[in-house]
Formats: sequence, structure tokens, C-alpha cells
Amino acid sequence: MATKVISQDKKPKVMVMEIKSEIDPRTNHYVELALDHAKAIEADYVIIEMDTYGGIVTDAKDIVENILDFEKPIWVFINKDAASAGALISIACDSIYMTAGANIGAATVVTQDGAAAPDKYQSYMRSTMRSIAEEKGRDPKIAEAMVDQTIEIDSITKAGQVITFSTSEAIKYGFCEAKVSNIEEILERNKIEDYELVKYELSTTNAIIEFFLNPFISGILIMVIVGGIWFELQTPGVGFPIAASLLALILYFVPYYLTGLAENWEIIAFFLGLVLIGLEVFVIPGFGVAGILGITLTLGSLILVMLNNDAFDFTFVEFDSILIAVVVASVGVVGGLIILFMVGVKMTDTKFFARVALTDTMNRSEGYTSSFNDKTLVGKSGVAHTVLRPSGKVLIDGDVYDAYTRGDYIDKDQKIIVTSDEGTSLKVKLDA
Repeated sequence: MATKVISQDKKPKVMVMEIKSEIDPRTNHYVELALDHAKAIEADYVIIEMDTYGGIVTDAKDIVENILDFEKPIWVFINKDAASAGALISIACDSIYMTAGANIGAATVVTQDGAAAPDKYQSYMRSTMRSIAEEKGRDPKIAEAMVDQTIEIDSITKAGQVITFSTSEAIKYGFCEAKVSNIEEILERNKIEDYELVKYELSTTNAIIEFFLNPFISGILIMVIVGGIWFELQTPGVGFPIAASLLALILYFVPYYLTGLAENWEIIAFFLGLVLIGLEVFVIPGFGVAGILGITLTLGSLILVMLNNDAFDFTFVEFDSILIAVVVASVGVVGGLIILFMVGVKMTDTKFFARVALTDTMNRSEGYTSSFNDKTLVGKSGVAHTVLRPSGKVLIDGDVYDAYTRGDYIDKDQKIIVTSDEGTSLKVKLDA
């Protein structure tokens, strides 16, 4: 496709970006950031160096829309493959250049097991390919035939085959401007001289986000989340375990949310799961539906945020991605508990923990006593004024007192007897 050369006094500025991975929300986010950067530096041309086998159609469509909305020329340099969603993105560019041995096409929508997706997805892809090709002055019938194997075009393709063009074929049928070896050759062919070449790199912030999307790092964060929450439950009031857990929680969810992988409902499900677990531990005696549902929601949300599912639709989510997410979350949870039991017990014996957690006790044998009652109530009988699980209130001689048990569950109106009155609460047990 012919390109109008812009005449200007200043050096032409050319920005180069790469699409060399699966098309997914992360790629979508990367392209959006790159094009925003191109606008910020006032780039005159953008070149996409591409080598991809495709990916998620919806994310590719978002990328296409960003490309079409960009006011300056965008060229694509296919440095090996532009298959499936990669072909769609390439066709949306103003000019296409390919290296020797490169390919473009094979845009049939497939599921995660490699089978053709239902016709509604194929129809959407055919329509999109056709309209984009028309917009860019390329043969829409050929674009459709890259998706639909039932389309037959004389001397190009037979029924039962989708089109995949080599470099020479793409040039012959108008889907490539020229065969080139590198980006410099593209600029030379377009008579762009004395230019400034800028390669887009992720900012430090976005590089950090990409770092935390690594499954290994996600697993470590899950260990800290689980270990911190569990440690705080076992030693309430310490503070730093829950602080570490909250920090890990932020570092886990935010990167996935910013790249479009984590949905609002998945994050809400996680916190709802924590609430249910809390109810099971502190309010509901025993272990039942609330606890099981809470654990399921919590673990399930940790897995789902790593997967590009559409409200439990895993049609285009690869099995390997599902397996990795399940393994990472499971190992993170189990690993967190193992480390907690192995390291946590030793940690509670350290002087540092004693200072932070204030674990020193004032024992009667050391001369300490404490009672907020005028007279001793030890041995007194009464009834449970509220349910004790294990704390609550008791009624003794017409007066109501705060009380607790050693962990026993005592129902309201059951008889109790005081075993200790030190401190602000009475220690009681069932009166046989």
C-alpha cells in the first residue's frame, strides 16, 4: 500500500514496539501504553515488529480499535508469523512488510484444545476481518477466507482450507507491500532519512507490574497472604503478620486488575470468602458450610484472577494456563501453611516476638494478682446470661458479669460455676 511521505523540517520520529507473545489482556495493555507513549513523544510513524501465533479475539479487536484510532501511520513488520489474531492486527495496519519465510493468515478461531470454536465466534471473526480489510483497501473476500475454510477463491484456495500466505503470496494478493530484512529497510523504502528511532520500553512501574504477574512470584505472594492471615488468627494482636498479608494481597491483585485479568467480582469473591471463614472461626461453632464455602471462594478467586475467563467461560483459555493457575494457588496455600508450622513455632520462642507480641505473663507464683471484684466469686454458681463461645456474659446473684470458658461452648441459661475471677472477666465452666 502506498504511503504518503510527510515533509517536515525536524527529524522524523519513528517508534518501534513489539508483539511477540500470545495476544491476551497483557498484550492489549502493552499496546495501549505503547500508543499512548507514541502520542506523548509525537512520533510520526509507528512500526510493530510482530511474531505471534495469535490469541484472544476480543483483546485483538481492542488492539485493532486502538490502531485504527491512531492518527499517524502504523506499519507492521512480520518477522516470522502473524497467525490468527496476529493476522487481524496486521491487516488493520496501514502497511504490511514481511521477512523471507514469514506467514500471515490462518485466522480460524479455535478453542483451548485446538478445535474450531462455535460458529458465532467464526462469524464474528469473519465480519471483523472483512470490514478491516475493506477499510484498508485489501480484498475482503481473501480476508474472510483466512477464517472460513468453506470459502473457495479461484487460483488462491480450495474449499476445506483456510488461507495462509507466504511472503511472496501476500505481496501478490495485496496483503504485503514488500519483502524486507529489517526495520531500517522499511524506512529506506519509504524514503525516510535522518530519522530518530525510538524503541518503546515499559516504564519502571509497568515493568514492576509485569514482574508480579510471574506465576512464581504469584505463588510466593499467596504463601504470604495465607501464612499472614493464619498466623494472625493464632496470635491475635501481633500486627505484623496481617500487615504482611495485606501488602502481599495488594501486590497480588493490583497487577492482574490493571492488566484486565482480575474482574471486580473475582476480587469481591475473595473477600467474601474471608468473611465466611471469619464467621466460621469466631461466630459459628464447629466447621460446616460457611467454612467450606469460604475456602472455596478464597482459593477459587486466587485461581480465576490468573485466567482470562469470561464469567466462567473458559473456551479460549489454554489448558496449560488453567493447570499453572491451579498449581500455583494450591502450592501457595499449602506452602504457606507448611512454612507457618515449621517457622512459626520457632518464631514465637524468639525474644523479638516476645517484645512485639507482649507475650510475658504476670503469674500468681511471681506475686502478681488481679481482680476487679470486691469479693471473690470463685466457686459461685450462676447461669449463662448469653451464649458463651467461648466468651459472653453470665448472671450470678442477680448481677451480670463478663465471662469466658477454656474453649467450651455453653448455651444461654445453662448452669455455670466460676473457676477464676482474676482480671476483668470471670473464668467459668459448666456446673455439673
